[in-house]
Amino acid sequence: MTVLESFILGVIEGLTEFLPVSSTGHLILASHLMGIPQSEVHKTFEVVIQLGSILAVVFLYRERLFKDINLWKKLIVAFIPTGFLGFVFYKTIKSFFDSPATVAFMLIAGGMIFILIEKFYKEKEHRIKDVQDISYTRAFLIGVFQSVAMIPGTSRSGATIIGGLLLGFDRKTAAEFSFLLAVPTMFVATAYDLMKNYQHFQTDNWINLCVGFVTAFLFAVIAVKFFLKFIKTHTFIPFGIYRIIVGIVFFLFFL
Repeated sequence: MTVLESFILGVIEGLTEFLPVSSTGHLILASHLMGIPQSEVHKTFEVVIQLGSILAVVFLYRERLFKDINLWKKLIVAFIPTGFLGFVFYKTIKSFFDSPATVAFMLIAGGMIFILIEKFYKEKEHRIKDVQDISYTRAFLIGVFQSVAMIPGTSRSGATIIGGLLLGFDRKTAAEFSFLLAVPTMFVATAYDLMKNYQHFQTDNWINLCVGFVTAFLFAVIAVKFFLKFIKTHTFIPFGIYRIIVGIVFFLFFL
């Protein structure tokens, strides 16, 4: 993988991590189009550059993250299902990255779910309009939704946002809690993946990793700001349609 390819993947990661469209699915598709094989090093690259995107959330929400202890308690509770299942089924989860059919199916299924939910969703009926109002029970349930996103193509943000909508959050609160939950989730996932695979990395791999990491951070800042403005006046239906289109593209290229 070249530095340019690392930059391109960093851009894709940064722009898609917090949109409910599956950043992992986009990275797998882009890597395939550029002829980059899904080796252990590359799979770890795809996980680690996600941390660059997560740091964008730390930067944008730094005041709330550094001052609100109760928020951290809720995020830890929400992380428990994913942390437990990720540790127990690590090898199985990694094997899903080799299955384009799984990615395509989850992209299309998730898109259809978004469209279906929005057909019945009424913003005024949703009582939870701030992250501070989320109970520990609901936080845990959001974590259960997030655990489904360990399957590539599901979208971590997509799964948690859908969970939030079903549990009574308004769109902005569902999106913001999804952003914030990414912080402990991806920090732990990145650290664990590096610990398991650091011996496979050579000098040029670390350079590519740094390029992708920094690029993902910069473009994630742009994406988060855009997303929050977008959902003030739009539904999630455009993302559902987009997911279905990308899922079809996956079938065309991989199957």
